Amino acid sequence: MIENLTIGFLTMTVCLTIQCVVVSALLDVLIFLEKKEMIRLTLVTTSWILVMLMLVMLAGNFVQIVLWAWLFMVRNEFIEFSAAFYHSVVNFSTLGYGDVVMSEKSRLLGAMEAANGVLMFGLTTGFLYTVLSGILERYWDEKVGKNSESQ
Repeated sequence: MIENLTIGFLTMTVCLTIQCVVVSALLDVLIFLEKKEMIRLTLVTTSWILVMLMLVMLAGNFVQIVLWAWLFMVRNEFIEFSAAFYHSVVNFSTLGYGDVVMSEKSRLLGAMEAANGVLMFGLTTGFLYTVLSGILERYWDEKVGKNSESQ
């Protein structure tokens, strides 16, 4: 059990680092675009920003899922990577179908991956909410603030 906890926490640390780097890089890009005044608030631009953020963050999650699948392969839990990947997606997304189960010696890692996924999806949701709030605040200031000042 101690071995699984150690391996699981190390893997979670790598995953947390991956997602924090992704979030930080996206934040840097958004700040750069805002400082250069390259973002105009339109339906298309706002949609594009949110879609791109979600895709990049999803790519970060995908890398983590692959990392967990690789770990399962290294621990000889699966013969084919496709099965390890499927199991990893089910764990990471906390679906927990139960149609593919790891051996008793590694089962704890599946639960740790699920906890990792909850954290990552929470971080993704929080970041997207923050960006959307910033966009709405800016829109409000530009569109509604001008109207109330002129009255």
